[in-house]
Amino acid sequence: MGIAAGVETTSLNTHRIRTGTTEDLELLREIERSAGMIFAEYDMLAISEDEPPDIASLSSYSQDGRLWVLVNEADHPIAYLMADLVDGCAHIEQVSVHATHAGNGFGRALIEAVTLWASERKLPAVTLTTFRDVPWNAPYYQRLGFEILSEVDHTPGLRRIRQEEKRRGLDRWPRVCMKRNVTC
Repeated sequence: MGIAAGVETTSLNTHRIRTGTTEDLELLREIERSAGMIFAEYDMLAISEDEPPDIASLSSYSQDGRLWVLVNEADHPIAYLMADLVDGCAHIEQVSVHATHAGNGFGRALIEAVTLWASERKLPAVTLTTFRDVPWNAPYYQRLGFEILSEVDHTPGLRRIRQEEKRRGLDRWPRVCMKRNVTC
């Protein structure tokens, strides 16, 4: 049953991944704020100051089994990932690692967890949208096996997501849609 049932599926020394719970939600907002601060170094203040997902939104992901948290030995969340279903694929809506834990492979572990989740459901791919030129965005995801999609390859759902991102002003910096095929 894996992560869908909330049991431990990934162990990274003293860290593990589990499904998110109601008790985690406010901590996830803190993780998001911390992770966003690095965008200020790239003159992306609007991103670094962006408000994290609200409790109701996080709660919806948790209740639907589409919220994973990476926790330390004390079961304290230090990273999280939210996923949607978009046009028959798993779609990473958000993945964030607390700044004090960045660079330890925790984001990659969460991406592998959602990829396993997608594989268990026989979904063909994992998609995401991200900033093209930010080192821990598109270049990082490419190292994890994601490919940048040309606009003609955007599915209707990805086009809707991109339109919403444009509406929110995220296109002040180049953005891309990416996809990684899943082996079922």
